[in-house]
Formats: sequence, structure tokens, C-alpha cells
Amino acid sequence: MADIELLPVRTRLLTHKDNIVDAIEEYAGKDIGPNDVVSVAESVVAITQGRLIRPEEMQVCFLARILNRFVPQKGSLSSIYGMQAAMDAEGKWRVLFAMIVGMFAKLVGKNGVFYQLAGEQAALIDDVTGTMPPYDKHLVYGPQNPGDVAEEIKKRLGCYGAAVADVNDLKRAAVLGVTDGIDPRQLAKVLIDNPFGNASQRTPIVVIKNYGLLQAGANENSRT
Repeated sequence: MADIELLPVRTRLLTHKDNIVDAIEEYAGKDIGPNDVVSVAESVVAITQGRLIRPEEMQVCFLARILNRFVPQKGSLSSIYGMQAAMDAEGKWRVLFAMIVGMFAKLVGKNGVFYQLAGEQAALIDDVTGTMPPYDKHLVYGPQNPGDVAEEIKKRLGCYGAAVADVNDLKRAAVLGVTDGIDPRQLAKVLIDNPFGNASQRTPIVVIKNYGLLQAGANENSRT
């Protein structure tokens, strides 16, 4: 059985004027086979969808200026703009409720409750400088309908499957959208070492070679 191989694909700088599926076809089409899974970085999908805003275009409320102080400095919501972006996306009262419950949960040793309750966008927002130039002066929201994006990639490229993934260098990987028949948790483990390069590397697309063959072998073993 062939081994899985992760193939990062270099592109030009992708912008809000690009279509992510067109870009994948242009830069990776020749490298994609029927047993491969195409994965793409969620921040680049979001940028091509135009899901970004400059801080000076935002109206920061008093509540955002208070709640951001309770977020660790490494988090995007630790800035007033990141917190305001989460409130704009998910609703300020939902974010406030999540913060209150999350603080009480921490007192009993349970972490991560805030992000569980605050909504998906609260965990996906990239604060200013959190993404590649020229968008390092913007806040970038999470992508819209990532599952639909994955399905469109699969349909256009004829691959085994596709996924939109949020992966970082801290060994954290989450698959936000995936085509039918692929386990997002298993795929996240494959991507855990972050093969994407969204900065100067410009490799926001990673082709996972032979993933379909691995799945077929696993299914055959489960039947025997």
C-alpha cells in the first residue's frame, strides 16, 4: 500500500479578488489524483471570500474594551479589535455570557469553555498581524460555509476528498469543513505538524497524496 505524502503547493499571493477553487486548479491541478485529498488553509479561504476588515473601520464598544482584558495576550481576542470582531460576528451578549461562564468554569479547573460557548468565529478570528501581508493590517474572520467550499473543490478537481483546515505551529489542528466520507479528526492528525505556509512560503494548499488508498486499506482490514 502506498504511503501518505504531504505535498505543499506554492502559489502567488491570493487576495479577495481570487476564487479559491480556481487557484487550487491553477497551482495544484496537475498534482492531484483520484486518491488524493486537497486541504487548504482556512485563513486563505476567508481572505478570498472577502471576510476581512480594517480596525479603523470598526466601532469598538465599551464592553469589548473591558472583556478583551480577560483574554491571554497570545489570543486574537486580547485586542479590543479582535474582541469587537467576535461580538460583531456572534453577538455581544453571547460573548459576554460565554466570558462569564468561562471564568466560573476556570475556577473549577475547566478550560476552553469560553470558546465553546462564544461561537465558532470567536476561535477563528485572526487579529491584526495574524496573517500574511498585505492583510496584516486587517482582522480576518473564519471562512463562510467551509463544507461547501470543500465539496466544490472535490467536484472541480475530481479528487478523493477535500478539506478546509485551521492548523498552527502549536500542534493544534481543526478541520472546519470536509467532504463526505472523511473523518475530520483523523485528517486533523495527518495535518498536526502544520504543512501549510501562509506567510512568505505561500503554500496555503497541501495535497495529501494516497489518502484514499489508506482509507480503502483500513476499510478492508475492518471487514476481515
